[in-house]
Amino acid sequence: VQLQASGGGLVQAGGSLRLSCAASGRTFSSYAMGWFRLAPGKEREFVAAISWSYGSTYYADSVKGRFTISRDNAKNTVYLQMNSLKPEDTAVYYCAALLSSWGTKNPVDFGPWGQGTQVTVSS
Repeated sequence: VQLQASGGGLVQAGGSLRLSCAASGRTFSSYAMGWFRLAPGKEREFVAAISWSYGSTYYADSVKGRFTISRDNAKNTVYLQMNSLKPEDTAVYYCAALLSSWGTKNPVDFGPWGQGTQVTVSS
């Protein structure tokens, strides 16, 4: 599967953005999917994940209650709705398929890493 994230941009603190992750490949709906982010000088950080069928989700504590992950298997697309954005949410956001056990937040358990999308939140 190949992945392409989009929808990033510049937004003021308190604003919202909706990211999309378009997947190519016939097996997209068989994978749980996750969103990660990478900020300058920091390690890749888990944001959220969604199961492949029933829509089960889990989130990083830092975004819980503000971000919502969803998917449309018919469109081979995963979304990340981001509300109440904070300057510390500034990063490049990536999507990836879960290749290991449900519940992991370790980036080594996800892949492949396609092109990300930049999110910048101004104060």
